[in-house]
Amino acid sequence: MTDTGDKKKKREKRGSFMKELLSGSMITEKIILKNLWYIFLLTLLAAIYIGNRFHAEKITRETAGLQKELKDLRAESLSTSADLMYVSRQSEVYKLVRERGLKLEELKIPPYKLLVDK
Repeated sequence: MTDTGDKKKKREKRGSFMKELLSGSMITEKIILKNLWYIFLLTLLAAIYIGNRFHAEKITRETAGLQKELKDLRAESLSTSADLMYVSRQSEVYKLVRERGLKLEELKIPPYKLLVDK
């Protein structure tokens, strides 16, 4: 008889559990109110986690963009440096002066220092 009594109590508890769960009284009274601060903490941590993830993705995108820009600028720098080295050669300077019709002459003798005694 105790076995059937225990089974009835379990059924009643299970039935009352389902009844309270479906009516919403269990959630509002027992679970939520008891653990309200814990739920707030979990919600806050979830919001911080989501925000942190978005921030990390933004930084990753910015880093990738800056690396691409750095690569492009480095290539442009090398190209400009090579062009400058080519244009600054003595033969190229002489050719450009002749093409533009500037009245400059090439020195035939090397430059020398003037020494002045004080």
